[in-house]
Amino acid sequence: MKTTVVGRGEPPARPHHITPTDEPAARPYRALLLASFAFLCGQCLAAKPTTVDRTTSLRGSYGTYASTPRGKDGRADVGRLAKELVDLRVNTYHWLVWHAATDWDDLKLFLPLARKHSIRVWVCLVPPSESPPKTKNYSEPFRLDYERWAVEIAKLSKVEPNLVAWSIDDFSHNLKVFTPEHLGKTLGEARKINPRLAFVPCVYFPKASQAGLAKDYRGLLDGILFPYRHESAKANLTDASLVCEEVGKIKAAWGANFPVIVDVYSTAHSRLGASTPDYVRQVMTAGFRCADGVHIYTHPRPGSEKHAVAMRLFHEWAANTPRSKSP
Repeated sequence: MKTTVVGRGEPPARPHHITPTDEPAARPYRALLLASFAFLCGQCLAAKPTTVDRTTSLRGSYGTYASTPRGKDGRADVGRLAKELVDLRVNTYHWLVWHAATDWDDLKLFLPLARKHSIRVWVCLVPPSESPPKTKNYSEPFRLDYERWAVEIAKLSKVEPNLVAWSIDDFSHNLKVFTPEHLGKTLGEARKINPRLAFVPCVYFPKASQAGLAKDYRGLLDGILFPYRHESAKANLTDASLVCEEVGKIKAAWGANFPVIVDVYSTAHSRLGASTPDYVRQVMTAGFRCADGVHIYTHPRPGSEKHAVAMRLFHEWAANTPRSKSP
């Protein structure tokens, strides 16, 4: 690799009084010059490489999450999904590996289609709290082997560079499993393969806003997927008034430049009930104003009122925001 010494001008001109007859007098100058050059080159080679910024692909991330359309055989209908995403004019899709044992294989079929339309892709895994025996399905095929998952996702992201991030759902409910030490080892192996692959887990407000969590996990998380639920007051899916206030509190804990992606409940919550189309509109609008991106959970069904709301806003944003090309 060619090394360039920055900030150096032309070498000092040969002293005008030196002639070929007194060449030995020039040797001290030449030796000093060579020694200085060697020292500077050594400093350049010894310098640590610049830290990779994994946040660029997260900023301005607008898309949908999960609810992949499926065929009668249960396989993901990747062609239909790609068309629906193009119609929505999103730039990101968050692929959940959970509902079928073939989801990982189908992701590999979807990635080239998404890349063709400059759509970036995140991969989401379920944590132990959403795996058997508590639920019916694991994230297949590697189940709870998150170190293996990290490596395999990183390998896939080298083949398909529009795979820019991965996530773990309900991460903040599983911190006893994902300790800083365990997560550091897991991410370390993945980052050796692809230093640009971001890790953006799902973290709810009570934990996301804690300075202690930020201190323990800073440098491990590249951003937070933040499911807004009005949790700094009484949790609900009806009041969108605290979106920006809660995003601000999360950034106060993690840093002003730390990416926060607002996750909007379009699907009903088991405890908090259903949201309305107007609520989805309000949370999306607030998230666009004060967060680094907006994802809709889950991918809305075409023809529904929430799909119409999402399409209208995504189209507005796409018309007013330069569309980034896939890596």
